[in-house]
Amino acid sequence: MLAEFATLPLQLDTPFAGELFLLGRILFGATLAFMGLNHFMDLDTMAGYAEFKGLPAPRFSVVASGLVLVLGGLGVVVGAFPVLAAGALAFFLLVSAVTMHDFWSMDDPEEKQNEMTSFLKNVYGAGAAIALLAVGGTAWPYALGLGLF
Repeated sequence: MLAEFATLPLQLDTPFAGELFLLGRILFGATLAFMGLNHFMDLDTMAGYAEFKGLPAPRFSVVASGLVLVLGGLGVVVGAFPVLAAGALAFFLLVSAVTMHDFWSMDDPEEKQNEMTSFLKNVYGAGAAIALLAVGGTAWPYALGLGLF
């Protein structure tokens, strides 16, 4: 018979745990927010790529995904609406991994490798977002503390 596991609240009371959690949020969230800004700074190129990949309303898709990345990334950094921010990022990263980085359909080995790398970056980013989502309902150190949940 398996032992029962007790659910413990997130505890960041070891030395520097809160600071390291903040540093992780900054590195993760700021990187995604910067990627989102790139959606707006290179809108035409990104919309062309989205159209090439067969996305409906490619320009709107690029703008919407840019907003998700910027707002979700900043939400993670400052600790505002963490469940919404991390959940939106996880969903976006998983969906875009499959729709935009379909390495399995590439014939050219270099193109296949580039798409696989982008696919894997999205997947591990989604993993990090899901981990933040799991603790999104708890109090985060050095956070604004705004949230829906």
